[in-house]
Amino acid sequence: MESLESRIQAIRILFDRVLKETTSESALEDVRLIFLSRKGHIASLMAELKAASIEQKKITGPALNALKQHIEQEYQNKLTWFNQRATEQEMARTYFFDVTAKKSRPYQGRLHAYTHITRELEDIFISMGFSIADGPELETDFYNFQALNIPLDHPARDMHDTFWVTYPHLLLRTHTSPVQIHVMEQQGAPLAVFSVGRTYRHEATDATHDFVFMQAEGIMVGKGISMANLLAIARAFLCHVFDKEDLAIRVRPGYFPFVEPGIEIDFSCPFCKNGCSRCKKSGWIELLGAGLIHPAVLRAVNIDPTQYTGFAFGMGIERLAMLKYGIDDCRLFHSAQLEFLHQF
Repeated sequence: MESLESRIQAIRILFDRVLKETTSESALEDVRLIFLSRKGHIASLMAELKAASIEQKKITGPALNALKQHIEQEYQNKLTWFNQRATEQEMARTYFFDVTAKKSRPYQGRLHAYTHITRELEDIFISMGFSIADGPELETDFYNFQALNIPLDHPARDMHDTFWVTYPHLLLRTHTSPVQIHVMEQQGAPLAVFSVGRTYRHEATDATHDFVFMQAEGIMVGKGISMANLLAIARAFLCHVFDKEDLAIRVRPGYFPFVEPGIEIDFSCPFCKNGCSRCKKSGWIELLGAGLIHPAVLRAVNIDPTQYTGFAFGMGIERLAMLKYGIDDCRLFHSAQLEFLHQF
């Protein structure tokens, strides 16, 4: 039993030395775990004492209890000392606070205008039963052109000013329409999907054009989907975006290879009654290109055009944001001007 008594004395000496060297409250917690936890030194000694004889317990038990009380008391004293020191330091900082010192104002982050308009659009279309989809920005010729009824010799390719990469048949997507091909290919029909993303065209940059721009794409495919569904959804979405219940829409013929018939959708100016700079004094604003999905596009993704019909529409997010927020230069979206970004 002499060995157990020796261990009790050794642990007491170890504890006193370690406690003296402890300089932080976190280190003090480590000391408590080493000596007082269920797997600590005291617990280990208690387990050994249980296996000892009654005569040995009478000799060693009091010494072990005294060690435990000593460790608990000294630990508590040290903890109290750390708490008092922290309180004194805080009081000292308050007492010597310089009210004339200049406090630096930290920069605060802002959501970009793209984020604001994208979240609003997604909320609107989700409320109408659409799901949100995304697609790759590096596309193949098939998804960007061929599956959208734009074959290799089609003149519509000249309208896109494409950025081709060095790897054959790969390009930076020129519109978000490839997303509808991916989605219809993967999900089939029926479906209703909305997507927003970056697109790229080799264009000169000015106040209304950029070589990187955001587009939004919406499609709905099902049995009996008609032009009436397209126009109803287009008007409902525009009324929500501009918070106007009395917006009117008008339809003009338009050409897009992946829809037939193709249309352009204008809406009545939500900012004026008799003409303003945003509607160019016409009272109407052009925004959406749309139409019923071409049967060739449905066949390209193995959807039977005799059973299903659908519509698709697309728009420029910059143009919508410029109208909604009164921005007159699309290059501001990609600028680092804090005055512009802080408005949002």
